[in-house]
Amino acid sequence: MRRSILFSALLAIFASGAAIAQPSQALTVEMSNFKFNPSTLTLKHGQSYVLHFVNNASGGHDFVAKEFFASSAISPEDRAKVKNGEIELSGGESADVHLVANTPGTYKSHCSHFMHSSFGMTGQIVVE
Repeated sequence: MRRSILFSALLAIFASGAAIAQPSQALTVEMSNFKFNPSTLTLKHGQSYVLHFVNNASGGHDFVAKEFFASSAISPEDRAKVKNGEIELSGGESADVHLVANTPGTYKSHCSHFMHSSFGMTGQIVVE
């Protein structure tokens, strides 16, 4: 009897089109002197991600991607980490940002510290 009720309940959930939450995929972005590793992030729209930013350098760096962050749903707990579309990290710091990439497209990223992007600290985020 219990199996029948459980099966009926599961069938009703699937028939209603209710989505089953997918676990977040973790991606690490390393910042070092004048580069991001990887320089291109490829994400799927609608997928939940944890972007783990790590500054491996002794000095500060930031990850600026204003259009990408504006088009993404960032978890309420992490919104303060993304100020004006950028994540600022001092040397040796790291930060996690939980988000869903909502809009397909290609978004540019760079470090806004003086001359860093000129020396190659640029990248892109591709949302498929």
